[in-house]
Amino acid sequence: MLDDFLIRAALAGVGVALAAAPLGCFVVWRRMAYFGDATAHAAILGVVLSLALSLSVFAGALAVALAMALTVSSLSGRGYGMDTLLGVLAHASLAFGLVAVTFVPGVRIDLSAYLFGDILAVSRMDLLVIWGGAAIVLALLRARWQPLLLSTLSEDLAWSAGIDPRREQLVLTLALAIVVAVAIKVVGALLIGAMLIIPAAAARALSTTPERMAVLAAGLGGLAALGGLQGAFLLDTPAGPSMVCVAALIFALTTVVRSIRRA
Repeated sequence: MLDDFLIRAALAGVGVALAAAPLGCFVVWRRMAYFGDATAHAAILGVVLSLALSLSVFAGALAVALAMALTVSSLSGRGYGMDTLLGVLAHASLAFGLVAVTFVPGVRIDLSAYLFGDILAVSRMDLLVIWGGAAIVLALLRARWQPLLLSTLSEDLAWSAGIDPRREQLVLTLALAIVVAVAIKVVGALLIGAMLIIPAAAARALSTTPERMAVLAAGLGGLAALGGLQGAFLLDTPAGPSMVCVAALIFALTTVVRSIRRA
């Protein structure tokens, strides 16, 4: 069954959605949308370094994405606004990655595959990495759900309950780096942020509890992945961007439903 590239692509898309969408809920609640984009852009530099050092692309992207996220977390509040830091580091790391690839001898890569994804080229090993990463992210969220939720709601409440918000920030940082590393081959560095944010934002319009929002976001993300692949197959369009387009249409639909409910 896994010899069929469309089935492998569908499994990869669903795996990424299951990891990205619930994590995206915390990104939405904490207003960290640009943080996700910055981490994803930095992953391009990780791809280049992994190719230069003959390492796994997943390992290189994970290492640089994690380093980027930790750098932003440590520098925030030291004289620069968070949006300024993210802007500088995101664009600088992306530019350095695109320039550095020209200096790697004997390597010819299709950068568009890492910028916009190439889900149709996913292999069995890629599936193991994607689903393994998704399992780790979901396990982290499940284990730290209440502390993460409380520290997101109020840092003061978290401290009073004996929870260190900085530790929970590190958990989110690690989970985000893992999602970026496993998703870069599916939707690409430029579209990872969309798969984090859009399903979560769509689920928010239909949810009354945080838990329901996380579950619904995962479902809508999976629907967007499968719908995008179907649209790409029928219309001969790029698969990664098609998935994001379907997610955007779902968001528009849930917004209309929410408006009707409030009327």
